[in-house]
Amino acid sequence: MNTTQLTDVLRSVKHVFLDFDGPVCSVFAGLPAPDVARGLFDSLSPALAPGDPEGWATETDPLALLRSVADVRPDLAVRADETLVRLEVEAVALAEQTPGGEPAIRACVESGRSVWIISNNSGDAIRAYLADHGLGDAIAGVFGRVPGDPTSMKPNPRLLLDALSAASAKPGECIFVGDAARDVQAGTAADVATIGYANKPGKAAVLAAAGAVAVTDSMGAIADALR
Repeated sequence: MNTTQLTDVLRSVKHVFLDFDGPVCSVFAGLPAPDVARGLFDSLSPALAPGDPEGWATETDPLALLRSVADVRPDLAVRADETLVRLEVEAVALAEQTPGGEPAIRACVESGRSVWIISNNSGDAIRAYLADHGLGDAIAGVFGRVPGDPTSMKPNPRLLLDALSAASAKPGECIFVGDAARDVQAGTAADVATIGYANKPGKAAVLAAAGAVAVTDSMGAIADALR
């Protein structure tokens, strides 16, 4: 998608909702997700029972592991979430900035639009990253997963709906930028249009099929469209 098309999509937008892992940074670039998942599993293993899923030991997605643990062992949900928060904070200290991510945030602010982070990652980790990179003042609000409640994660629209309420905004005044089908699904459920950020091969088709109103492979293009 070219800048002119993105400009058309963004023209009437007052509030920009950004997913965190992808559009803003690569959370697990320095501390890989499989290592985080292993750390989470190891922390829980003393409390696991013989009937708990064997697949937990080999799960490489820490957020998927958190969701599964909460589903099967709700008694461990808070403990698992607290452990993952600690590991995510460690990870964001080593995260890589997404090219064009910070310029997109700055362009939003300079154009009079507010920026909100909507993410399945923890709010503590998101705020730690923003503080480390001098972006805290540019963000109107952070909506990470609800502590101890993985059901709040996208594709559940809960976090988007909470952000809409906090912004006192109508869905049509907002746009969501995300890099996964679950982001588009959450946006659709909240009646918020989504721009798909295709940061890996094959994602453009997936995001378009999920219902993204536009797809771009560059956060810098979004920054340019807002200037």
